[in-house]
Amino acid sequence: MSDSIVQAKMLDAVRNLDGVTIHDIYAAYPDFLIDVDREQKLLLEHDLVVLQHPFYWYSAPAIIKEWLDLVLEHDWAYGARGTRLHGKFMMQAISTGGPEHFYKPKGKNRFEIRELLNPFNQTAYLCGMAYLEPFAIFLGRRIPAADLSQRVEKYRDLIVGLRDGKLAPLKNIALNYTLPANFALQKA
Repeated sequence: MSDSIVQAKMLDAVRNLDGVTIHDIYAAYPDFLIDVDREQKLLLEHDLVVLQHPFYWYSAPAIIKEWLDLVLEHDWAYGARGTRLHGKFMMQAISTGGPEHFYKPKGKNRFEIRELLNPFNQTAYLCGMAYLEPFAIFLGRRIPAADLSQRVEKYRDLIVGLRDGKLAPLKNIALNYTLPANFALQKA
């Protein structure tokens, strides 16, 4: 986070929101020794999980992959007895180094962001979660300051809207996403 201009601004925009938990797994686990029980408890305490990260090499930072591998255990997050995350929501808030037009079928990267994020989409599906439309800020360090401020404010508004029920998460499902058959909203 200390090297990312965009990610730091995104984090600052939501850091002090009531009802929003910020959990920096790089800071919590600089040695990559993830406390699975702690992480699973945190997941159970929240309805929406936002994976906020820079998007490079068409994926997430290594610690997020490690977190997914360890925390989303078989028969806890998925599998015959893995129902603990059913009815919850997942989304990604990413930043890219390239411009948006790079992420088009005829662009430099050949695929749209949502296509490149399909492994996360499938992870949510497998875990009985609804996968929300990803939020992206393009151009990284080259984005003009005014544009960055505007996009960061839009991100904050999205999180506040989801938190306050002004935006219905089921109306923000990712394009072409089908809810898993086992999706059932958790009772409050």
